[in-house]
Amino acid sequence: MSDTYVVKERADQLVEAAGRLFAAGVMSHSGHANLSARLDGERLLLTPGFVQGLRPEQLATVSFDGQVLEGELQSVSAEIIAMHSAVYRARPQVGALIHTHSPSATAFAVAHRPLPCRTEPMLRFGQAEDVPVVPWGPRGSDVSVRGIADVLERRPTTSAVLLANHGLLVFGPDSAAAAHLVVAIEESAEAEIAAAVIGGAVDFPPGAQEAVRAAIAKATA
Repeated sequence: MSDTYVVKERADQLVEAAGRLFAAGVMSHSGHANLSARLDGERLLLTPGFVQGLRPEQLATVSFDGQVLEGELQSVSAEIIAMHSAVYRARPQVGALIHTHSPSATAFAVAHRPLPCRTEPMLRFGQAEDVPVVPWGPRGSDVSVRGIADVLERRPTTSAVLLANHGLLVFGPDSAAAAHLVVAIEESAEAEIAAAVIGGAVDFPPGAQEAVRAAIAKATA
């Protein structure tokens, strides 16, 4: 598979994922987000500083150490290359990252409260545990990046983190999977907040994850 083909494929997938997020209504008022896709062990594709109306040719190719190899980035995106690279280095199986300011998930980030896994979509789309909170650090700073790396080391099976006083960071095998999980997490955060009004959310019964996996396996057999 040629490098040109891989870049085009990943770019198309990122554009489709960005559109899915807006269609699902999980974006903040500003529409702020950044998305990336791994190209190999040293490079990634990154959105240029905006995602609404994104076109494949607007994506930039950057190295994990922050060099822009092709395309252009606004400073707002250049600041977060280290954040994306840290996840790719820590998780070789991760193929794509999405960072949003999804309102309900961000409420948990602002409150420094982990988001419990209490909805079935979170189980189905790869987050069968609480979404942990990364301590606050200035955007793109060494403090922030080290905080993310530390949480990933301590929580080796999480597919998402909440960035304290900031927003949500989700990662998965590809852009579509990451987008599905963003939607599931935002819906779950909305449900948690709504459930608090009527007495509070309730945990799954023991064995729920195994039951969901069995149901998925049966449906796809």
